[in-house]
Amino acid sequence: MRLAFALALTAAAALPVSAQKPTSVDSYVVAGRIVDVAQGTVLTGHCIAIQADKISAVEPCKPQPQNVRTIDWSAYTVLPGLMDLHTHLADAGQDADVALPLKTSPAATALIGSKNARDTLMAGFTTVRDVGTYRGLTDIALRDAINAGRVPGPRMFVAGGYITKPGGGGELNGVIDNDKLPEDMRYGVSVGPVQAAEKATFFIDKGADFLKLIATGAVLAIGTEPGEPELSVEEMKAAVDTAAKRGIYVTAHAHGALGIKNAIAAGVRSIEHASLIDDEALALAKASGTWLVMDIYNGDYIDDIGTKEGWPEEYLRKNRETTDVQREGFAKAVKMGVKIAYGTDSGVYPHGVNGRQFKYMVRYGMTPMQAIQSATIRAAELLGKEAELGSIAPGRYADLVAVKADPLADISTLEAVDHVMKGGEIIR
Repeated sequence: MRLAFALALTAAAALPVSAQKPTSVDSYVVAGRIVDVAQGTVLTGHCIAIQADKISAVEPCKPQPQNVRTIDWSAYTVLPGLMDLHTHLADAGQDADVALPLKTSPAATALIGSKNARDTLMAGFTTVRDVGTYRGLTDIALRDAINAGRVPGPRMFVAGGYITKPGGGGELNGVIDNDKLPEDMRYGVSVGPVQAAEKATFFIDKGADFLKLIATGAVLAIGTEPGEPELSVEEMKAAVDTAAKRGIYVTAHAHGALGIKNAIAAGVRSIEHASLIDDEALALAKASGTWLVMDIYNGDYIDDIGTKEGWPEEYLRKNRETTDVQREGFAKAVKMGVKIAYGTDSGVYPHGVNGRQFKYMVRYGMTPMQAIQSATIRAAELLGKEAELGSIAPGRYADLVAVKADPLADISTLEAVDHVMKGGEIIR
């Protein structure tokens, strides 16, 4: 490999500076180690050929023509771009002031979202699933701006807003009378199956990639309890059926066991949080192939920073009641082989430190490889995008991260990646 690399570098050095500038046509990444998440192995002596924004080959290193840009990551471990399937980029963020989302205009929310998107991308998360915003449709605008190249950010898959019952876990409760909130904060408020289907159609027509249902109360919502069911099976099924007709899937925010079972019965593709999941619900998830996206890091952040900053005591109490039991449920899910994808609830904590959850997933039962797979190939499978994302293989987008240390020996190295590439373009 050293000889191949030396030959490639010699060829590149012989070119004038202008000829060595990055192009979208062809690049060659010389990797020290490549994490093959599909096989659960590590490759050495291999290089990654990139044509335009896609990977064209993963092969033993060899000399390249002089017009190929050579990227020397020979001292690094190279992984697929990381994926966080539970983010809130297009939102004002969590704060002691419950009214902050209302005080933050749609325009200001979008600008905040652009910074959050950049911070997330720089942290090595090249794809996210943004699972709702109080300012409805702001996430769609942010996604479209990133796709158009107006702002830097990860590939975004977005919900558009929350489908929730009045006063439920997807509402901004405790500020003013909910019926006086701005229209864009109540796009998804729904009563009954007919309205649920109508709200589903609304978000799909506006460009949502998937739908987000609020099946139970929430930790960070005034006046709701995580263990209490909210949307009924019939209401959720109406949204699921509507989405299926349009070729998209549905996920459900669900902490409590009964709400989780209701959402699985309604046909959702994934469950967010699953904090109070019981053995029966775990068995149902396993049997139905329902994914779990469990944010097992941020309970510590809420308890620490929320206490210091004076977040509502209701939030802190509910967080204490769900954090440890959620981690116990996660450990059981890992042992049972339930499908798990990486999701952190970024926005509750500052964006850009999404990698902190990896060590929690290892602490509670995953191997380092399984944790990495949850944020790469498994996440891509949940999205239904495994032919495009989530692995280093021909035909996939050239989304890569590189770290100096070995993440399979120390998973916490993914908390601060050294290099990031998205679509063949080096970001850092």
